Order: sequence, then C-alpha cells, then structure tokens
Amino acid sequence: MTPLNRSTTTALPLADDLPPSYSTVLRRFHFLFTGLLLTACYFFPPFGGIKEGLSQPSGYRLSRKEYIEKFRDYAVREMLLNDIPASITMAQALLESDNGNSPLAVYANNHFGIKCHAEWYGLRYIKDDDASNECFRKYHSPVESYDDHSFFLKNRYRYRQLFDLGKYDYKGWAAGLKEAGYATNPKYAELLIIIIEEYKLYELDQVTSMPKITPVTASAAKPRFGKREIALNNGVKYIIARDGDSYFKIATETEMMLWEIFKYNDLLRTDKVKSGQVIYLQPKRRKSFTVDFHTVKPGETMHDISQKYGVKLNFLYKLNSIPEGTQVEPGQKVLLRKKVKGKTGGR
Repeated sequence: MTPLNRSTTTALPLADDLPPSYSTVLRRFHFLFTGLLLTACYFFPPFGGIKEGLSQPSGYRLSRKEYIEKFRDYAVREMLLNDIPASITMAQALLESDNGNSPLAVYANNHFGIKCHAEWYGLRYIKDDDASNECFRKYHSPVESYDDHSFFLKNRYRYRQLFDLGKYDYKGWAAGLKEAGYATNPKYAELLIIIIEEYKLYELDQVTSMPKITPVTASAAKPRFGKREIALNNGVKYIIARDGDSYFKIATETEMMLWEIFKYNDLLRTDKVKSGQVIYLQPKRRKSFTVDFHTVKPGETMHDISQKYGVKLNFLYKLNSIPEGTQVEPGQKVLLRKKVKGKTGGR
C-alpha cells in the first residue's frame, strides 16, 4: 500500500492551517454554537437534551420499615400541627416516594408527588409522569416536603371536607383523597389502607406528644436574612418591616432588586415604609386559598386587603368587577376567590 502523502493528498484545512484571522473566527463560531446548543438542551428538554429525572438512584434502597422508622416523627408532627392523620401522611409518603427511593424523592426531596401548579415559585424538578416533562416541586429537605404536603391539603378547597373527619378515620381519609382527585389510580384508597393496616400505622394516630425534632418553618426554605424571620401568607413568603427600614434597605438585606419589592407589594415609588408593614418577597397569588371573602372595616383600602390576604391587587379588582382605584365602603364584601363550581383532579 502506498503511504499517505499529505503533500499529494487533498484534505480539509485544520483550524491551525488557516490564516490567523480565519482561525480565530472559526474557534469563536465553534464556542458560540456549542454554548447555544447546550443552553437550548437545558431549557427545552424536548429538544433532546438534559432533563432531570432520567437517571435512577443507585446504591442502597430503604425498605418500608426503615422508611417508617426514619420519618415517623415527621408524620406525627404534621398530625399534631395540622390535624392530618399520621397514618395517612406516612402511607402516602411510602406509596408516592417508593419508600423514599424514587428519583423524585432522592433528587428533589419530594415525598408526596406534588406538582408545581400556578402558585409554586420554589425550586422545580422536571420528569415524565402522566405527560412528558411535567413540573414537580423540589425541596431543600424531606421535612420541607412534609410541611408543604400539609399546607397543600389544608389550602386546597377540594380537600376541605376531609378535615371534618376524625383523625382516627384513616379509611375515610383514604377514600376522600381518592374522591378529591389526589391520584389517578382507581385503587389509590385501597392501597393506602393496605399499607396502613399491614404496618399498623394507625398506631401513630394515637400519639399525643410532639416528637423531639427541629421544627421546619417557612424560613427553612430560604435562610434568614440577618435577624429577619421569613413567614408565609397564602403560600407567599414575607417579612415584617421594622423601625428605620427603607425599601432600599429591605431589598439589599433580602438580596432582591428594588423594583421587585415595589412590584410584589403593589407599591408606588413615593410610598414610605411603616413599622409592622407586611413586605412580600414573592409575587402574591391571584386568589386566596383559604378565605372566600372579606368584610371591609372602616379605614381599609383595597391595597390593605390585598396585603392582608396575599392576593394581587389588580386581580382583586377584577374578581369583584370594580374599576381599579375605586374605594371600598365599610361593610362591603370583597371576594377573595371565585366560587368553586366543581372538583378538579390532580395533585
């Protein structure tokens, strides 16, 4: 075979063979194209690129007994704080998280399969479920997932009737969760009851003393800013203004932009901070998830009501068919949510 002789063989020029100007342009184009391709893959999983949840957790897998032993105190804590049977919370966690071994539980600390929904402004985890590339809530810790599960059930209208049941009626809760549309599996209630009875989780419902675990409050979702404690109202994080505060100071200390403080709180640039004022750190919701209406008190404005319930001011006007800027009268009822016409499914 005749050896390949580059001097007599036609070949494509390499970047180093080109004149300096062409070589530089080629390299820059390569880096730019690669960067754009990776960005597209990250933000648009259907494009064929990176998506969380494709890989499966490896290594040691928890058994059901091990999971119960590890998280039973969290379920009991939620029962004592929120009147949800610990047996139900534990059975749902076992079923939804595959005993804490599912990708959603391992990578997103989501033990109850709760999806994002419009009101979620926290971390997100994308995975295939009933449809491709569905959005699920992502938490900093499993305890945060337990907290949010209780908040989710207490603040969803379709689950309201469950809290009329006794905390020992795990069968009623199981049936009610299925009826309200928590899961699409037609045997969901039956599966919960089987788990509860097989592992005697109903014994957890008899506990009356608070477990000795560190309570996780809203501030756990994001570290405190100095001595400012973060709380939740209508699912929205907020702080309380103090003496000597300014909007610029609050924005600086909470690592936010000044325009975000004004926008999230429906404020004017000329407004002044008052001690004790609620300052939201996230966009308010389009409706209240717990209260149907508010009766106006003397001196109250629509802005006051908006801040009180964590509902966007412009949506409050639209909900009540009131022109923006209209003053409300004492005794007037202001709707905070539309009347529920029927139940809708899904977590």
